[in-house]
Amino acid sequence: MNESELSFGIESIVPANGLKEKLEMAKKENRPLIIKFGMDPTAPDLHLGHAVGLKKIREFMEAGHEAHLIVGNFTALVGDPSGRNTTRPPLTPEEIEFNSKTYVDQLSKIFDTSKIHIHYNNDWLGKMNFADILKLLSRATLSQMMQREDFKNRYQNNIPIALHELIYPIIQGYDSVAIKADIEFGGHDQLLNCLFGKSLQESLGMPGQTVLTMPLLRGLDGHIKMSKSKGNYIGLAEHPHDMFGKTMSIPDFLIPEWVELTTSWTAEEKANAIADYKNNTVNPMEIKKKIAYNIVEQYHSKEAAEEAASFFYKQVQQKGFDTKEFKPISWQDLPQTDSIGLVDLGAFLLGQSKSNIRRLIESGAVSVNGEKETNISAQLSNTGEEIKLKFGKRGFFTLK
Repeated sequence: MNESELSFGIESIVPANGLKEKLEMAKKENRPLIIKFGMDPTAPDLHLGHAVGLKKIREFMEAGHEAHLIVGNFTALVGDPSGRNTTRPPLTPEEIEFNSKTYVDQLSKIFDTSKIHIHYNNDWLGKMNFADILKLLSRATLSQMMQREDFKNRYQNNIPIALHELIYPIIQGYDSVAIKADIEFGGHDQLLNCLFGKSLQESLGMPGQTVLTMPLLRGLDGHIKMSKSKGNYIGLAEHPHDMFGKTMSIPDFLIPEWVELTTSWTAEEKANAIADYKNNTVNPMEIKKKIAYNIVEQYHSKEAAEEAASFFYKQVQQKGFDTKEFKPISWQDLPQTDSIGLVDLGAFLLGQSKSNIRRLIESGAVSVNGEKETNISAQLSNTGEEIKLKFGKRGFFTLK
């Protein structure tokens, strides 16, 4: 692939001629570029937002360059403050280890993980003593940190900024020094973090990396970027039914963005789908079905996409209660085997918070044996009779 092909879809390149210069250098030195991408294991799921950059990294790999994953098992102890107005809650070492392992497993849905180089930044950051940390901190200023919009906004609104958050960009930037990165990928909100890596490299007499940022995919709510902490995401390892159904829930105005950033269609297919939406020549639901089908096919299989589309039709589009597919649940599988509150039951079955289940009940989206139930204090008892339950549009269960 040439420079124009590799740069297609990239939102920003810093410096502007950086990619061209790095590719020319790689050709002159007859070596692959070292492509850095980092992930702090703050939650166990990679999602469609991550996949935007990962698929571009796959293109660089196909062009013969090396992909180096930095698993931030040290930086996760600090927590990336990018785009946040509160301090991240700390993770335990056990949570970090679990999340790190699942990340690597899920990457196989995008590319051959045997061909990527995996590093854990605790291997170098965890070995630093306090004198090393002070030397590192001396290479940055408070004014540099306060240029960040998230810090600036929190400071102006009297929202606390913990000191350990201020040093996150510096220690994250040191990862670029450790692996001698030529290029670093990140979302647009990660730009300043990535530029610290470039700055640190140059201050230590190394060639500075080029920073490539990808567009941020907005999540299911249609307002903020897809984020694990916000719960508005679709995980790469989610069940095909959930992947399909969640995609169908996005607001119609997100269709052009999702066509561009989540599908594997050709440029012509993407342009046609966006034109159909903008010209109102195709029902938006039909376009979303195609997007949902393509997403499931990418991360599971064509067969899974067919089955998920069929399931969505039966569970959501068909109106009759008796036509739905109910998942069998035994009382013996529940936390309480004699009686249970409807809120507790919904939280257990759907894996959602109790507040979300209360909202479903109060909005009239829950029914018991075909009858709408709006009482959040409702209790179900084990009488030996079969109970048919509906939670929202896709949660159908038979309790017996």
